[in-house]
Amino acid sequence: MRRLLLRRLAAAPLTVLGIVLVVFLLVEAAPGSPADAILGDRPVDAATRARLEAAWGLDRPAPARLLAWVGSVARGDLGWSPSRSRPVTRVLADAFPATLLLSGLALTVHLAAGFAMGTLAARRPGRLADRVIQTTALVLWSAPAFWLGLVAILLLAYALPIFPASSSHSVSASDWPAWRRAADLAWHATLPALVLGLSSAAVLTQHVRAGLVRALGDAFVRAARARGAGSTRAMLSHALRHALLPAVHLAGLSLPSLVSGALAIEVVFGWPGMGRVAYDAVLARDVPVVLATTLAASVLVVLGNLAADLGAMALDPRVRRAGLGDGG
Repeated sequence: MRRLLLRRLAAAPLTVLGIVLVVFLLVEAAPGSPADAILGDRPVDAATRARLEAAWGLDRPAPARLLAWVGSVARGDLGWSPSRSRPVTRVLADAFPATLLLSGLALTVHLAAGFAMGTLAARRPGRLADRVIQTTALVLWSAPAFWLGLVAILLLAYALPIFPASSSHSVSASDWPAWRRAADLAWHATLPALVLGLSSAAVLTQHVRAGLVRALGDAFVRAARARGAGSTRAMLSHALRHALLPAVHLAGLSLPSLVSGALAIEVVFGWPGMGRVAYDAVLARDVPVVLATTLAASVLVVLGNLAADLGAMALDPRVRRAGLGDGG
């Protein structure tokens, strides 16, 4: 287990650097100049433009800029955001708590909905409840997160004004006491977290259902039923544990979809997180912010996958011995 952990940690920097390199090349391949995108319609003479480009590092070749950025990151400096005129570290520090809150709530919804729907569907395979749940999971899996977000806003923010349509707080929230601001934040976060969590829970639902149906047909579950265990006890006490392993691993592998889905959801709901920051940075061709948000998201995904591997090994000694098939 320790060898596998060390191998994963050793490979993590290369994985993150590879993702950052791909994103950097995509930004560089976009049409137009980053200086034009940052300056916009502001009238700037040639000398001032040259000074700004030199200050932003845009007068150097792309490989030199990428290497300089990697060197700065290694020293703990994420650079300067030309479009926001602030250190990138401050930009991310302001946005990260919002994304962490939204992703945490969405992950909770993802796990709760995936296990609950998968367990209910597996109780009576082929019955009405099973078909309804599988159809719902298929719709959630097929629909893009941003489309689900727009539908949710139309239904639950305008047709039935239960939740706010955008932002993370009410206009006058700054004058409220702390408990009311916290309640207001939870109220604003509920709808985007539900959309993000449910849209990624469909695959988990199918895996939990398939694992439970398979486990319920195994000899050890039939033996438990023969000893007098009811259907609920046989499922929760015996079958669910064996169906849990692939589901836990899959939950960790779902982090990339949660992170990428958060970008669309934050834009749709006007949520002030890293996804919204990354979206604005791409439009402004603010390369330091784009690379920094990519770096942060990549680290979260790599750590999430590592946590999923460790969770799978903790649950199943066979996986621990096999080192998840890595021979470790």
